[in-house]
Amino acid sequence: MLKKYLPVFFITFFVIAALLFLFPINLFDGEIIVQSGLQEAVVKAPLSLSYFIGMGYDDTDMIGVKSFYLLPVGYLLSFLVLFGLPAIISYRIQLGRMKKRNNEKNA
Repeated sequence: MLKKYLPVFFITFFVIAALLFLFPINLFDGEIIVQSGLQEAVVKAPLSLSYFIGMGYDDTDMIGVKSFYLLPVGYLLSFLVLFGLPAIISYRIQLGRMKKRNNEKNA
């Protein structure tokens, strides 16, 4: 039974991952460390996963930015979106297939 919904899980995982890593969708809580002169400021801001692979921003946007990272809530949300959502979708599809098979057997 597990093997039947694994392809659905992987397809939805790769589709969602492609959307999140290729397009600048600012969805995940993070912090940006901005440096101006000798002072540093930490700014909380929603971040996109595409920023971590170098896509979705211009070089001019990074002027003064020392680093950026996700907060624990951002990591949790990214894990739930990347793994939890495909798991729920594939489980729901499997339940629908099982219900359809049971209805066909009982008819």
